[in-house]
Parts: sequence; structure tokens; C-alpha cells
Amino acid sequence: MQSKAFFIALVSMLPAGTALWAQAAHHNLRQGNKAYEEQDYTEAERYYRKSLEEKSTPRAGYNLGNAIYQQGRYDEAVRRYEHAAEHLQDKDAKASAYYNLGNAEMQNGELEKSIEAYKNALRLRPDDQSAKYNLALAQRMLKKKQEQEKQKQQQQKDKQEQEQQKDQQKQEQEKEQDQNQQGQPQDQQQQQQDKGQSQQQQENQPQNANPTENGEGEPNETGSLTEEEARRLLEIIQEEELKVMEKMKKEKAKSVKRDRDW
Repeated sequence: MQSKAFFIALVSMLPAGTALWAQAAHHNLRQGNKAYEEQDYTEAERYYRKSLEEKSTPRAGYNLGNAIYQQGRYDEAVRRYEHAAEHLQDKDAKASAYYNLGNAEMQNGELEKSIEAYKNALRLRPDDQSAKYNLALAQRMLKKKQEQEKQKQQQQKDKQEQEQQKDQQKQEQEKEQDQNQQGQPQDQQQQQQDKGQSQQQQENQPQNANPTENGEGEPNETGSLTEEEARRLLEIIQEEELKVMEKMKKEKAKSVKRDRDW
């Protein structure tokens, strides 16, 4: 970025009869110009201020602005350039004040103000290539800054939307957890009821539905009777047969007796 500061050197021609204070002001102005050319901007500023105290002129104020600008105090330089641009009568000097005002505003990051200052300089001095270059530079910088701000705003918006989505998901999860906790006692109660019914069904099942067990209480895998069980079963059958035969004999004896009574 160019930051050339146009310098206005005041001539030493003074009308006859000029007061001594004007001569002193001119002397200090010349000393300030000399220090400025030697790049001793602090000394130049001191002489320019003394000159303004003795005789305030727009040109002296403009040169003071240059010395202040070179020391990096851009806010104060802006005020000096604005005053000079407003009061200078010479068209070229006025254009220089606007040009340096644009430089100071750019250094401050005030791109829109610097663009306006460069345009004012070009209105007065259309062929100023430095002003054209700095104007284009400031416009590009402003466009880039606006794009960055727009991108930053979009990122902030996206971040807010993501946070809102996270909050919504969190609320939904908490709501779902609350619903699950509220429904848990009923589920446990239903499980207990189902368990009780299952136990009751098991108790109501016939005991002989399970595999038969042998005398030692172990399941009989083959399902056949042991020798002892077969013998016992045979004895029971024989006892039942004897009972049936005895009953039949008694019935027969009664029947014979009744026949004889007839």
C-alpha cells in the first residue's frame, strides 16, 4: 500500500511590512521543512507547532499533519488533513490534503472513509495515479472485509442453529427418559403378574406330566418298569383278581339260595 504524503514547502516570499511574528512563523516553518526532509519528524513537528502558534495557516497545518502521520499518530493526522482540505484554496494542495487523508483513514482501518477521500482527491486531480491505485486497493480491501464479515455472520448463524438442534435433541432425550421412567413400574407390575400366572400354571399341571422317576427319585430315561416295580404290579393284579373271584362266588351263592326259596 502506498502511503506517500505530498509535502507542501512554503515559499519565503513575504510582502513588505510583514510583522516580526510572521517572519518568526516563516522561520520556524522553514526549519520544520528542513527537519522533515531529513526525516526527523519529531523535530519537524516541534517547528511546525511553533509556526502555527505564531501564525496559523492551512499549509502549516497540513505540513504538521504530515509530520504526525509519519510518527504513526493517524487519528490526529486525520484531523489536521480534514482542516487543511477544508481551508486550502489551491486546487492541487487541496487534492494532496484529501489524498493524505485517505492514507490516514486507511491506516486506521476506516476503508469507507478512505475511499471517499481518494475520490475527492481524484475529483480535483483526475490524473493522480497514486490516488487511483490506493482507491482501487481500498475498494478491494473493503470488499474482502465485507465478505469476511458475512462469512463470520454465517458461521455464527450455523453455530447457533447447531446449538439449537443439540438443545432440542437433548430435550427430546430427556423427555423420552422421563416417559420410560414413568412407564417402568407398570412394566415391572405386568412382569410380576405374568410371572405369577406362569408359576400358577406350573402348579396346576399334573404331576405325571413329568418323566416318571425311579425309586431313587431320578428320571427313568427308557420309560420301562424296573424288576421290582413289575413284581409289585403283578402282585397287585393278582390280589385284585382274587377279590373279584371271591365277590363272584358270594354272588353265586346268594343266587342259589334264592332259587331254593322259590
